[in-house]
Amino acid sequence: MAFAGLFGGILLGLAARLGRFCTLGAIEDLYYGASSVRFAMWGVALGVAIIGTFALSATGLLTLSETLYLSAGWNPYASVVGGLMFGYGMAMAGNCGYGALARMGCGDLRSFMIVTVMGVSAYVALGGPLSALRLALFPIPEAGSIPSSYAHLLAGYLAVDLHIVGITLGALLIIITLFHKGLRASPSSIGWGVAAGLAIVSGWAGTQWVTAHGFDRSIVISHTYTAPVGETLLYVMTSSGNTISFGTGSVLGVVIGSLLGCLLKGHLQWEACEDPRELRRQLAGAVLMGIGAVIAIGCSVGQGLSAFSVLAYGAPVTLACIVVGAAIGLRQLIEGFRRIA
Repeated sequence: MAFAGLFGGILLGLAARLGRFCTLGAIEDLYYGASSVRFAMWGVALGVAIIGTFALSATGLLTLSETLYLSAGWNPYASVVGGLMFGYGMAMAGNCGYGALARMGCGDLRSFMIVTVMGVSAYVALGGPLSALRLALFPIPEAGSIPSSYAHLLAGYLAVDLHIVGITLGALLIIITLFHKGLRASPSSIGWGVAAGLAIVSGWAGTQWVTAHGFDRSIVISHTYTAPVGETLLYVMTSSGNTISFGTGSVLGVVIGSLLGCLLKGHLQWEACEDPRELRRQLAGAVLMGIGAVIAIGCSVGQGLSAFSVLAYGAPVTLACIVVGAAIGLRQLIEGFRRIA
């Protein structure tokens, strides 16, 4: 499980450092940088992830109903509230969990603090003092007879195979995205978008294989970077009485991949926060990210790529709320909510 996570994590770490694949960076460029190339990279990554995931299912290498995001029902309130919390916290922290891990791999000590606080906060909401309140406010429904996936929904209405639906939607997404002139002019951006999508597919393939062939059944998951950070912290502290996991390997993989990317580019350097007010804001954002991602059952990568790759109902809603929350946070930081004529 850990090796499956490590492989995809390294790919995502390299994509972050060499391809500048970043959630908050894409949103910042879209709203304030007069460029949408990095945002378009997500379209490529999503298309590849969807095609690869449904191709795995079509060949019998993945059981969609056993994946984390389709093995339970969907709570729309959790997607909205958790997504907005995570997006706003991401803007306050200056990075999502995935981005903070990538920066940490290049020597950013602020990101180390953000990652630590986010991981602890996630476990506070997941199984700690806030878990009962979270479950009371945002209960997780039982899975229905039909998985909560747009592919299954459309396949039922159109009376066609759900794999054809999924692969077609993924291909259409890539085709539409490639109409972007700036993206077509940057083959490296397309390549790293493909790499990010393949990392998600590798996660599904690896964890499904272990579940099918291992002695114990495991959750079929792919990459996400909030609760697994807390899981990694627990493993570091209690490894003699704990087991290494997919999430631990994935977290370590991003750090290794980003370190390799920084060494290749010569960008490795130690950085620290000199302004206590900035650090206070970043740590508060990390708390919001940790709790928000647990409520939404995934972060910008977990919901924005992994859940999206199985076309889960909550994925586009959560991702949209993350973008809105981040836009609100960036507006507060950059413009202070001033009215602009």
